[in-house]
Amino acid sequence: MQFSTRKLYEDVNLKFTPGNCYGVIGANGAGKSTFLKILEGKLHPTTGSVSMGPNERMSSLNQNHFAFEDEEVLATVIRGHEKLYDIMVEKDALYAKPDFSDEDGIRAAELEGDFAEMDGWNAESEADQLLQDLGIDESMQHMKMSELTEPQKVKVLLGQALFGNPDVLLLDEPTNGLDVQSISWLEDFLASYQNTVIVVSHDRHFLNQVCTHMCDVDFGKITLFVGNYDFWMESSQLATKLQANANAKKADQIKELQAFVARFSANASKSKQATSRKKQLEKITLDDIKPSSRKYPFIKFTPERELGNDLLRVENVSKTIEGVKILDNISFTLRPTEKTALISRNDLATTTLMQIIAGDVKPDSGEVIWGQTTARTYLPKDINEAFDGSDMPIIDWLRQFASKEESDNTFLRGFLGKMLFSGSDVERPVNVLSGGEKVRGMLSKMMLSRANVLLLDDPTNHLDLESITALNDALVAFNSAIIFTSHDHEFIQTIADHIVEVSAKGVVDRGDTTYDEYLAHEATQGRVEDLY
Repeated sequence: MQFSTRKLYEDVNLKFTPGNCYGVIGANGAGKSTFLKILEGKLHPTTGSVSMGPNERMSSLNQNHFAFEDEEVLATVIRGHEKLYDIMVEKDALYAKPDFSDEDGIRAAELEGDFAEMDGWNAESEADQLLQDLGIDESMQHMKMSELTEPQKVKVLLGQALFGNPDVLLLDEPTNGLDVQSISWLEDFLASYQNTVIVVSHDRHFLNQVCTHMCDVDFGKITLFVGNYDFWMESSQLATKLQANANAKKADQIKELQAFVARFSANASKSKQATSRKKQLEKITLDDIKPSSRKYPFIKFTPERELGNDLLRVENVSKTIEGVKILDNISFTLRPTEKTALISRNDLATTTLMQIIAGDVKPDSGEVIWGQTTARTYLPKDINEAFDGSDMPIIDWLRQFASKEESDNTFLRGFLGKMLFSGSDVERPVNVLSGGEKVRGMLSKMMLSRANVLLLDDPTNHLDLESITALNDALVAFNSAIIFTSHDHEFIQTIADHIVEVSAKGVVDRGDTTYDEYLAHEATQGRVEDLY
């Protein structure tokens, strides 16, 4: 596939088989979403072709959340099987005719035959079950899509993609906008799916849970690897190490590979997608693993001073937005050095709470009391406000937040280089940066602040897997307080030691608890579904 003078990839030859889930990975701009559009036929490759078996059906996740505003929710899901939906519409139109003719009767009989063959009589019940599994209850199913919130629309469009058991399922960032329960349900659904799934995602936990293979978009190629994301990442690191150690004997390299594969093979059964992967992994050879060209930003937060005895008290905070009470009498206390994840099924609740904690929004009632020794820095969910309307080069934008000693060009160029802004990139205007570049810019600003409290609202949004990994590692290593929100399971699990859940019924506050421990406890109490 080539755009003007830029070639994304060439000579790509892949075969996808039923019963497997293929994760498409690559740096931002490598062409992952473009690849899915080529498979779907929305883009035509410069050379080559894509083929499926006869009578096979492909379905994909619609990225336009406002595409079906005038449709009913249930009908929107059934539209996922376009041929079946068209038959239903034509059939209903025929039967509604006041002058129903013999010719209409013949056509109706043909349609009824096709309808039965496609299991049309069960279409509404299947769509209803999918919606309920995704948290859209029956009372909402005959509402117009325009009446739903955006997170609800995301769930309906996911149901549309899954509807009717498509032979090939294409999912571009399917976990975006989904709550934890819906992501877990989707993981289970895909793990037992008998057809072909091809997915692009930045959620490492999700890729590890559902993928049997990885398609790596790198070096102008798309290469297929057996195993989940962790296996791909560690095998590429091992390949880099073996390549660098040119003096090592082949026998020693093979031993190292065998030990690595044995460790992963032993853990393969722990994944939801165990199937035959264990045997496939055991067949890996030295020639099968390749080093990656990926670059990781250097992220390190260093607080200027230690925290004292107090961190934060939130007391009886309430907030109403456009007539809807988002936060109702919220109270909790955080201790110094705690790393706290704020979670909720309602993203607006956690974002509003983060804005109040950060001082950007005032509560209707209640107060936020920070310890005297705290120095905070904040990454909001909407980062555009920090850049909009400015054509200032990124180096000059960052200079505003640097100390006198750090404000010279040499230091800032080196600093930005470590954050993957190299060469002339530092002169690019901030208002034309991509979402991922803007987040890296904000993280650079936060590092220069040397704050001892980090506030981050959904920080992995817009970042590629490499930047997510670098940020994840930096927050694990940070030896002071963090308060953050995220939808990334691995991100929360590896960073947080305190979980605060905000629901319509108040706060569930669990200190000294990891995310997995919290979810396991809630599941045993039956609260995960009942809370809301």
